[in-house]
This record gives sequence, C-alpha cells and structure tokens, in this order.
Amino acid sequence: MHRPLASRRTLSPLLAVLATAPCFAACTPWDPGEDIPPAGLDAHRSIAVAAEPPPAISGGTLAVSKSAVRAVASDPDRDRVWVVDLEAQRLTAEIVLEKGDEPGRVVEDGAGRFHVALRRGGAVVTLDAGGGKIVDRRAVCPAPRGIAYDASADALHVACLGGELVTLPAGPGAVTRSVRLERDLRDVVVDGDRLLVSKFRSTELLTVAAGGTVSARERLPQFHLFEQRFEPVVAWRTVKLPAGGVAMVHQRALVDPVVIEPGGYGSGGCNGSIVHSTVSELGTPLARTGATLPDLILPVDLAVAADGRSYAVVAAGTDEVVVTSPSALDTNVDSGGDRTCAALQLRRGLGGEPTAVAFAGSSLVVQTREPAAIHVLPLDGTSAGDVITLPGESRRDTGHEMFHKNPGGPMACASCHPEGGEDSHTWVFDPIGPRRTQLVSGGILQTAPFHWDGDMSDIEALMDEVFERRMGGMQQSRRRVGLVARWIDSLPAPPASQAPDADAVARGEALFHDQAVDCARCHAGAQLTSNESFDVGTGKAFQVPSLVRIGARAPFMHDGCAATLKDRLVDPACGGGDRHGKTSHLSEAQIDDLVAYLETL
Repeated sequence: MHRPLASRRTLSPLLAVLATAPCFAACTPWDPGEDIPPAGLDAHRSIAVAAEPPPAISGGTLAVSKSAVRAVASDPDRDRVWVVDLEAQRLTAEIVLEKGDEPGRVVEDGAGRFHVALRRGGAVVTLDAGGGKIVDRRAVCPAPRGIAYDASADALHVACLGGELVTLPAGPGAVTRSVRLERDLRDVVVDGDRLLVSKFRSTELLTVAAGGTVSARERLPQFHLFEQRFEPVVAWRTVKLPAGGVAMVHQRALVDPVVIEPGGYGSGGCNGSIVHSTVSELGTPLARTGATLPDLILPVDLAVAADGRSYAVVAAGTDEVVVTSPSALDTNVDSGGDRTCAALQLRRGLGGEPTAVAFAGSSLVVQTREPAAIHVLPLDGTSAGDVITLPGESRRDTGHEMFHKNPGGPMACASCHPEGGEDSHTWVFDPIGPRRTQLVSGGILQTAPFHWDGDMSDIEALMDEVFERRMGGMQQSRRRVGLVARWIDSLPAPPASQAPDADAVARGEALFHDQAVDCARCHAGAQLTSNESFDVGTGKAFQVPSLVRIGARAPFMHDGCAATLKDRLVDPACGGGDRHGKTSHLSEAQIDDLVAYLETL
C-alpha cells in the first residue's frame, strides 16, 4: 500500500498526470487517488520511483578504524549501518536501526567502539563493530549532526541542529552536560583543550570554552575571482587537521549581481557557476580560504590524510571523488599559489552517487548511496580498485536525482537548497533585486505561487524558468517534473528543539493571535501563510512566506535585512513597521515573548 497524504492535502494536477503515464513491467498499478506514484523503474524513460522517497543527501557518513582494517558506514537511505572488512574486502555486519533514524556521522572511541549520530532519531547509538550489534542507544537532542570523541575525558561531544552541544560518556552512562549555543550547528572537533564547532549555512567556526560558552568565532572572508566577489556558504564537512585547526569543505556563492537570462546561473567562477566548491583552513594562525575546486557540484564530504598533505572530496552532484593538497589550494601568489582553480592530484568518476570518503593507508575508501557500495581506490591510480556491494533495496528515485544533479548545468537545486533547506544567502538578481533563498522542505508545495514575488504559479513554471532556463538544465518531461514535486513534497520540516522557556512561548502565542498585533491574519493554516502577496511597507508586494521553522532561517525578509527575528520586529526600516504586524506598541519583554513563540513554529 502507498502511504496516504495528510487529510489537508489534495492531489495536484501535476502529480495527477503521473497516474496516466505509461507503466511498464517493473511498475505496479497506481490509484490516482493515492499520493505516491508506483514504485519501480520506467524502463522506457529510465525513470525510477522509490516506494518511499529517500532523504536529502547530507554526506559524511563513513569512518575507518584507526587500524585501517575496518570501515563503518551509516546508510540514511535504508536506516542501516554497514561494517566492512577492508582487508578481506567483504561485508561483515548489517546493523538494522529504527525506521526513520537517518544515521549520519560516525566516530570511533579509544576502546574501538563506534558511535553514530541519528539525525532524525534524536539519539546516539553505540556499536560493537566486531560483533555487529548495537550495545547502547542514548537520547541527546532532536536533531544530532556532528559527533567527536574526546580521548582526554573518554567522552563524546554531539553538536545539534537546534544549537545544543551535548556531552556524554563514551562508555555507558547518561548525558553529563547539555549547553545551548546557537542554531544550525554542524560538526564538532576536539582540538587539544578546545572544542571547535562549525555552523552549517554560515560556515562560521565557534570556539567553545571549558564552561560551555562561545569564546571566539571565525568566519571566512569574501573571495575574489575574475573580478567577482563570492562569500562562503554551506559548510558540508569540517574535520581536524593533524597539526591543529580544521579543514572545511564548503561552497561559495556569488555576491555580485546575477543576470536573469538563459544560463545566467552559470555566470561566475572558474567553472562558470554562481556557486563553487573549495576547502578552507580555520582555527590556525595561518587560516586561509582555498582556491576553487573546478566543476564539483555538492562537495558533501572531506577527508584529510594522516600527514595532512592531501585532501579528498566527494561530489554527490557529479558522482566523483577528487584529491588535492593544501599547496594546490593556496591562493597566496607570493608563495606560488593560484588565485583561481585548484590543481587536482586525482579525479575519479564512480559507478554510483558518492556521499562519504576516508583515507585508509595508501587507499581511499568511498561510500556510494545508490547503488549502495564501498569503493576501495588506490591513491596512485594504478588500478580501478575494488567494490564491495552492500545489500538492500534500491533507493534510486528520479525526483531525488533531479534535485541533486544537473547534467546540463554547473549547479544543482541542492547547491542553494542543501538538505532540502536553504543556504542563508541573499542573491542580487538583475533586474529583480535582492532575494533571500527560501526553504523548500516542510510542505512547500502547499504554498504556491512560489518565489518572493509570487511569479512562479506552480512547480512546472518554476522548473521551466529556473532549472531549465537559468540553471542550464535539460528540458524535462511533465512526468519527471511531477516526480521532483513528489520528492520535494516528501521533505519533512527539520526537527525542532524544545523551547527553554515554556511560559514565554505561551505569552508569545497569545500575542501572535491577538488582533491588536495582527500576525495571524496572514500567517495562518498548516503552513502559516495565506499564500497571498502584500506590500507591507517594503515598497512592493511580496508573497507571504511560510513561518514553518522560521527560527532556523536567519537572516529574514526578502532581502535578508534582519539578522534576527527581534531585528525584524523592532526595526521599522527592515520589514515595514506597523504595516507588517503591529508591534511598535509592544514592550521589549513582549517582543522577546513573541520571538520565543516564533522560534517554536
């Protein structure tokens, strides 16, 4: 049986067309009254429809043991953890997790146990990799992201999307500390006597003092390339450097105007894109931002060789792994560096979609999600390497593929909407003006028309104008566009953390629904939007945005003018004053209560 939609949803015309598409031998009959097209492969059009849409790619799901003889790989598509013997080149254990756990980062502790952060399971599982079994499961926060082992304390540190930094014993035992830092935490690294924590969208690196407070922060500067300015966005992975500090694989987004014309999104960078990839170094006296890695789309994972002289990056959008070096990424021309594109020591295409990478002696270990496999590749490129096929059902899905790949262009949908979210960047479109990237998860298809200007009537119009015309993507059939819509509609909103002050939230909720404040007149319903456009004092009518998970989507407004929700409510120059919710009469305490409520949505 196919999973039914929630009662508030109806079958859109675009999804309905899928019911009339040809169904070949691998397909199963589909009732047009159901929300999910039949699972299987449309062989004639090479279309695959997963029975249950797979999650967005997050990357960084692999760890190799200190002895380099064992690989432990999380599989968020199948809610499994795979244990592979690298010497014998065989799978030794398949560890089944709970449905919907979505396992992510993996770390090994001093006793040889492996610990896995469950991105939607809200927990850390501890594994006996040799025995192929789970020995412990402990709740940490609703959305664990990064995890690190602290040998000096024999403890684990877990960084969470909601801003929690949680500490617990590596062995059995409950959480010993949980402090709240800032939202959107990504990776955590133990660097001597300090903790370094990255933030996903802003690429900031936080230094956390012993008392659990942020003692310093570092953000990479803008990067100048061919007389164009780029700023750092989307820190996919941050890992420790052998000599101290961290390496971060991230994207950069064009700051200068993007011309709205055919192929306009391919108008910058050494690979002709308004988004490009690089590896930068932070947390060191010689912190530096790296040269561009040419033609890499979605650099979802990074590994650093034991001697620190080589970096490996996997690109999920181009199905390849590359190896480069700190010197090749050097942008300082005085030391012989290159200001444009980094030189590559190795570039290998893979027979699958790579999501994670690690060094193991003289080899690279690469995990692919579809088909599920572990690739062991010699660094010298003398042979094709070995492939260890992992069991489990295919998770290939055309909607998922189209979101993460773009064979006809230099970027993918996920380049600006990583993990189905957004990159926090405010683009300057010529002639439209500044427009902040918007979230696409949490039921966005129920909020048409799309874009801040409400100028995209439906997903078909959006794919035609943005994917095909601006991004240079190939023309798509209506069925394929429908499958993108189906996959996007499956994306759940990010898990929410518990509010620290429930009383403030209750007071803020009352204010939100108070007619004297007038928020709920436009922000109502399941998606907290009326789907209409209004001029709220900004000089132009804009689409009322959904407030689902609004607290995690700074900066705010169409032009990103408000760094915080409080800025939006108290600054009449950013948001239109009392034409955009009547808040000028509220006290500072009431504003704080309203913000507390908004952050729970």
